[in-house]
Amino acid sequence: MKIRSMFFYGITGITPAMSMRLPGIGSQYLLVFQDAAKRPFDGAAHYRVTLPRGIPEAKFWSFTVFDNQTRSMLDTPQRYPRAGSQSFPSPAATASPDGSTVIHFAPTQPNGVARGNWIQTTPGRGWFTILRLYSPLEPFFAKTWRPTEVERAG
Repeated sequence: MKIRSMFFYGITGITPAMSMRLPGIGSQYLLVFQDAAKRPFDGAAHYRVTLPRGIPEAKFWSFTVFDNQTRSMLDTPQRYPRAGSQSFPSPAATASPDGSTVIHFAPTQPNGVARGNWIQTTPGRGWFTILRLYSPLEPFFAKTWRPTEVERAG
Protein backbone atom coordinates (compact mmCIF):
# COMPACT_ATOMS: atom_id res chain seq x y z
CA MET A 1 0.00 0.00 0.00
CA LYS A 2 1.35 3.42 -0.85
CA ILE A 3 2.14 5.83 1.99
CA ARG A 4 -0.45 8.35 0.76
CA SER A 5 -3.19 5.68 0.78
CA MET A 6 -2.20 4.52 4.27
CA PHE A 7 -2.21 8.10 5.54
CA PHE A 8 -5.62 8.79 3.99
CA TYR A 9 -7.03 5.60 5.52
CA GLY A 10 -5.91 6.51 9.03
CA ILE A 11 -6.35 10.27 8.89
CA THR A 12 -9.51 11.83 7.49
CA GLY A 13 -8.31 15.43 7.62
CA ILE A 14 -5.03 17.24 7.32
CA THR A 15 -3.61 20.54 8.39
CA PRO A 16 -0.45 22.12 6.99
CA ALA A 17 1.29 21.69 10.37
CA MET A 18 0.91 17.89 10.06
CA SER A 19 2.79 17.73 6.77
CA MET A 20 5.37 20.50 7.06
CA ARG A 21 8.66 20.85 8.91
CA LEU A 22 7.62 23.32 11.62
CA PRO A 23 9.62 22.69 14.84
CA GLY A 24 7.63 23.67 17.94
CA ILE A 25 4.37 24.09 15.98
CA GLY A 26 1.52 21.74 15.13
CA SER A 27 1.87 17.99 15.41
CA GLN A 28 3.48 15.02 13.74
CA TYR A 29 1.91 11.57 13.52
CA LEU A 30 3.88 8.34 13.22
CA LEU A 31 1.56 5.52 12.12
CA VAL A 32 2.52 1.89 12.73
CA PHE A 33 0.57 -0.94 11.07
CA GLN A 34 2.89 -3.90 11.62
CA ASP A 35 5.51 -5.18 14.03
CA ALA A 36 9.29 -5.24 13.56
CA ALA A 37 8.98 -8.59 11.74
CA LYS A 38 6.54 -6.99 9.24
CA ARG A 39 3.52 -8.91 10.61
CA PRO A 40 0.15 -7.22 11.25
CA PHE A 41 -0.53 -6.63 14.94
CA ASP A 42 -2.33 -9.51 16.69
CA GLY A 43 -4.74 -8.35 19.40
CA ALA A 44 -3.93 -11.44 21.49
CA ALA A 45 -0.15 -10.83 21.54
CA HIS A 46 2.09 -8.65 23.71
CA TYR A 47 4.23 -5.96 22.04
CA ARG A 48 6.48 -3.18 23.26
CA VAL A 49 8.15 -0.06 21.90
CA THR A 50 10.86 2.07 23.51
CA LEU A 51 10.93 5.83 23.22
CA PRO A 52 14.49 7.01 23.92
CA ARG A 53 15.25 9.77 26.42
CA GLY A 54 14.35 13.25 25.23
CA ILE A 55 11.05 12.66 23.45
CA PRO A 56 11.04 15.63 21.02
CA GLU A 57 7.82 17.45 21.92
CA ALA A 58 7.22 20.86 23.47
CA LYS A 59 3.65 20.16 24.62
CA PHE A 60 2.95 16.42 24.95
CA TRP A 61 3.13 13.04 23.26
CA SER A 62 0.60 10.23 22.99
CA PHE A 63 0.20 6.72 21.60
CA THR A 64 -3.36 5.67 20.73
CA VAL A 65 -4.52 2.27 19.44
CA PHE A 66 -7.11 2.10 16.67
CA ASP A 67 -9.24 -0.72 15.25
CA ASN A 68 -8.13 -1.78 11.74
CA GLN A 69 -11.69 -2.05 10.47
CA THR A 70 -13.33 1.04 11.96
CA ARG A 71 -10.37 3.43 12.38
CA SER A 72 -11.94 4.31 15.75
CA MET A 73 -10.17 3.82 19.03
CA LEU A 74 -10.05 0.12 19.84
CA ASP A 75 -13.03 -0.78 22.03
CA THR A 76 -11.61 -2.33 25.22
CA PRO A 77 -12.51 -2.38 28.92
CA GLN A 78 -9.66 0.14 29.33
CA ARG A 79 -11.98 2.65 27.57
CA TYR A 80 -9.18 4.94 26.40
CA PRO A 81 -6.57 2.80 24.59
CA ARG A 82 -3.76 5.32 24.96
CA ALA A 83 -0.53 6.06 26.78
CA GLY A 84 1.34 9.31 26.88
CA SER A 85 2.83 12.17 28.80
CA GLN A 86 -0.51 13.53 30.02
CA SER A 87 -2.27 12.15 33.09
CA PHE A 88 -5.82 12.29 31.72
CA PRO A 89 -7.84 10.21 30.91
CA SER A 90 -5.37 7.59 32.14
CA PRO A 91 -2.20 7.88 34.24
CA ALA A 92 0.82 9.36 32.47
CA ALA A 93 3.51 6.96 31.31
CA THR A 94 6.58 6.80 33.52
CA ALA A 95 10.14 6.79 32.24
CA SER A 96 12.77 4.20 33.15
CA PRO A 97 15.81 5.30 35.21
CA ASP A 98 17.77 5.82 31.97
CA GLY A 99 15.12 8.28 30.74
CA SER A 100 13.62 6.00 28.08
CA THR A 101 9.92 5.17 28.14
CA VAL A 102 8.64 1.69 27.29
CA ILE A 103 5.03 1.31 26.15
CA HIS A 104 3.36 -2.13 26.14
CA PHE A 105 0.43 -3.24 23.98
CA ALA A 106 -1.30 -6.38 25.29
CA PRO A 107 -4.79 -7.72 26.14
CA THR A 108 -3.90 -7.84 29.87
CA GLN A 109 -1.60 -5.59 31.84
CA PRO A 110 1.86 -7.23 31.91
CA ASN A 111 3.34 -7.96 35.33
CA GLY A 112 5.51 -5.14 36.59
CA VAL A 113 4.26 -2.64 33.99
CA ALA A 114 2.69 0.57 35.30
CA ARG A 115 -0.86 1.29 34.12
CA GLY A 116 0.32 4.41 32.29
CA ASN A 117 2.76 2.35 30.22
CA TRP A 118 0.20 -0.19 29.00
CA ILE A 119 -2.41 0.01 26.24
CA GLN A 120 -5.01 -2.74 26.16
CA THR A 121 -5.64 -4.68 22.94
CA THR A 122 -8.38 -7.18 22.10
CA PRO A 123 -7.84 -10.80 21.03
CA GLY A 124 -9.36 -11.36 17.61
CA ARG A 125 -9.11 -7.68 16.61
CA GLY A 126 -6.41 -6.19 14.43
CA TRP A 127 -5.09 -2.78 15.36
CA PHE A 128 -2.66 -0.03 14.46
CA THR A 129 -1.14 2.71 16.56
CA ILE A 130 -0.21 6.34 16.12
CA LEU A 131 2.50 8.14 18.06
CA ARG A 132 1.58 11.81 18.13
CA LEU A 133 4.12 14.49 18.95
CA TYR A 134 2.51 17.83 19.76
CA SER A 135 4.77 20.78 18.99
CA PRO A 136 7.53 18.46 17.72
CA LEU A 137 11.11 19.59 18.23
CA GLU A 138 14.09 19.60 15.88
CA PRO A 139 15.48 16.15 16.88
CA PHE A 140 12.35 14.61 15.33
CA PHE A 141 12.87 16.39 12.01
CA ALA A 142 16.65 15.85 12.04
CA LYS A 143 16.02 12.14 12.74
CA THR A 144 18.48 12.20 15.63
CA TRP A 145 15.71 10.82 17.88
CA ARG A 146 13.90 7.68 16.85
CA PRO A 147 11.71 5.17 18.72
CA THR A 148 12.45 1.47 18.38
CA GLU A 149 10.31 -0.68 16.13
CA VAL A 150 7.24 -2.16 17.83
CA GLU A 151 8.47 -5.64 18.77
CA ARG A 152 6.63 -8.71 19.91
CA ALA A 153 7.46 -9.33 23.57
CA GLY A 154 8.26 -12.92 24.51
